[in-house]
Amino acid sequence: MSRIDVTMVRVYLAEGRDHGDSVIKLLENSDIKGFTVFRGIAGLGAEHQLHKASLLDLSPELPLVVEFFDSPQKVEKIITQLESMVKPDHIVSWTAQSGK
Repeated sequence: MSRIDVTMVRVYLAEGRDHGDSVIKLLENSDIKGFTVFRGIAGLGAEHQLHKASLLDLSPELPLVVEFFDSPQKVEKIITQLESMVKPDHIVSWTAQSGK
């Protein structure tokens, strides 16, 4: 199987606080290979405040992670758009390989 270079992107959000719906809509309307949204059960935010899910206290600010990949050129355009919605330090990217 042949492999191609792609750029992986991970966007860290807080449910109910960040622009999660806008990020998802942007990716949904983009010509990328696909994306996945993960909902965390616990997370430590920039203010070092723990947000976690429990039976007694369902935090409305649980962590969300949006992950996607595509060609470096497509990803760069999307990251430029994401930076107007999300703090730039909440967007992480790296080079990876994928099957064609």
